[in-house]
Amino acid sequence: MRTPLLFAGLISLGGCSLLPPHDPSQAWIDLHTNPASELRADEVDDKPLDDDRFFQVPPGRHALQARLLFAVAGSDIGPDSEAMPRNCQVRLEYADFAAGERYRLVAGNIGFRAWAKLYDAQNQVLAKGREGRCGEF
Repeated sequence: MRTPLLFAGLISLGGCSLLPPHDPSQAWIDLHTNPASELRADEVDDKPLDDDRFFQVPPGRHALQARLLFAVAGSDIGPDSEAMPRNCQVRLEYADFAAGERYRLVAGNIGFRAWAKLYDAQNQVLAKGREGRCGEF
């Protein structure tokens, strides 16, 4: 009795993290940040996305927008300050997305400022993002 329940529980947990199959006619962009932050895909070419876990784009030039949610450490604010939650847009443009290729959008923060970089499969930096609007959650 325990085995079927355990198996069903593991399947239900694993199903939450499954990503759709990669379309080989498009470029796939994975999202990465540190464990204390959250990075979500937001828009491609100013059009909202249905799934905020990744980007998938046709070959060519595209503007990506993601949201980085992080906490600014109290030590970056002032003595005896508590951490402050932030929600920042990061925007990045790249002209040469290639069909079938995988890319990584890596984002993080230094104090109040968000940053982003796009990497190819060989870990080469292809583009640097810029911070957009930021605020509290």
